[in-house]
Amino acid sequence: MFTVQERNSIRDRLLDIAKNDHRIAGAAFVRSTSEGGDRWSDLDLTFGVAEEASLSEVLNEWTDKCEKEFQALKLFDLVSGPSIYRVFLFPRNLQVDLSFTPSKEFGSAGPKFHLLWGNNIERKRALPPAPDYLFGLAVHHLVRARICIERGKLWQAEYWINEARNHALTLFCLRFGLETSNGRGFDSLPKEILGSFAETLQREISREQLLMALGKTLDGLLQNSNDLVHASRLAQELQELKSSNLDYHQSPLRDEKF
Repeated sequence: MFTVQERNSIRDRLLDIAKNDHRIAGAAFVRSTSEGGDRWSDLDLTFGVAEEASLSEVLNEWTDKCEKEFQALKLFDLVSGPSIYRVFLFPRNLQVDLSFTPSKEFGSAGPKFHLLWGNNIERKRALPPAPDYLFGLAVHHLVRARICIERGKLWQAEYWINEARNHALTLFCLRFGLETSNGRGFDSLPKEILGSFAETLQREISREQLLMALGKTLDGLLQNSNDLVHASRLAQELQELKSSNLDYHQSPLRDEKF
């Protein structure tokens, strides 16, 4: 595993490359790197690309340099607004995220941004997900999970229950003012909340365990959603998902189009 010294050495070398690249008009630390991070933090750097330069050419040349000088491996790209994030895995399992943005749009889109040089254009910040949206997704996933259980597709049911749990926990993060992306706020939730959701973790892939996990996830979701428009309307109906035996003559879950 990488050391802090190795990570800092790579950071300094990448910044040195950027300073000597006339196409790089700005640079900043973002995410955990902007706050110093901890022993396990990855490396997040963002660059503004001069207007006369081709962003795709810069990105490809930097990729080639990372692969040749550092023996890094490109994992994937993410596009966010005008920015392209390229995620690399460097030797000794150091993740390095490099993002490139046209200089006219280069700047802070959130609080975790530490400008090193160049202009900082204040960009519109992304809004957290809406509670009703998260609730709707979680309900969808729990219905899918129950149907998968009835079909004997237990591994797929496990997938849907896990997804529903994540959305339910994200709703709690919204309520407590914690980060909502990629589970970053989960570990800061109160212990009693995390304890109740610990019961949703399946100990085995069986019908009984999956029904238990589904029921506990539904309870946690409804506990935190009683002030939402659709929650009170659906609460009683959703209790059917916890039943060990569904009433196929009255339940809409029979619909095979799903």
